[in-house]
Parts: sequence; structure tokens; C-alpha cells
Amino acid sequence: MKKILIVGALAFAATSVAQTASAQEVYIVRDATTKKCTIVDTKPTTTTTTIVDNGTFKTRTEAETSMKTMKVCTTN
Repeated sequence: MKKILIVGALAFAATSVAQTASAQEVYIVRDATTKKCTIVDTKPTTTTTTIVDNGTFKTRTEAETSMKTMKVCTTN
């Protein structure tokens, strides 16, 4: 019985780690000095860039599509 519980716990842990590793977030950020938007795969930690609106996406394709419609990213 203990063996089954240990195997089950290990399987659950492996699944949780795999889901965390595959969960990617992509951000649309705007540079404060150049006023240009870019797509990055790490959350910005500097004060020179900020995440635009709801600029967090699951895939790069979603971010690219959304960036085309964001007013702050399409105007200079």
C-alpha cells in the first residue's frame, strides 16, 4: 500500500513540474524613452520599461496579434 502511495505522489509531482515548465508567459512592454513596444519572454524588472495594458499572454502569437491593436503601441 505504501508503495502505491509513493508512486502516486511521485507521478503527481512529476506532472506538476512538467506543467510549470511548459507554462510560458509573454509580455508586451513599452520603453519609456523610445516609446516603442516590444515583446519579451521575461517579466520586466527595470523602471525603464512597463507592461502595456493587459500585456501578459500565453503565446508569442497572441502577443503579436494584440500588440497590433493596442493604441499605445500603434501611435508615436
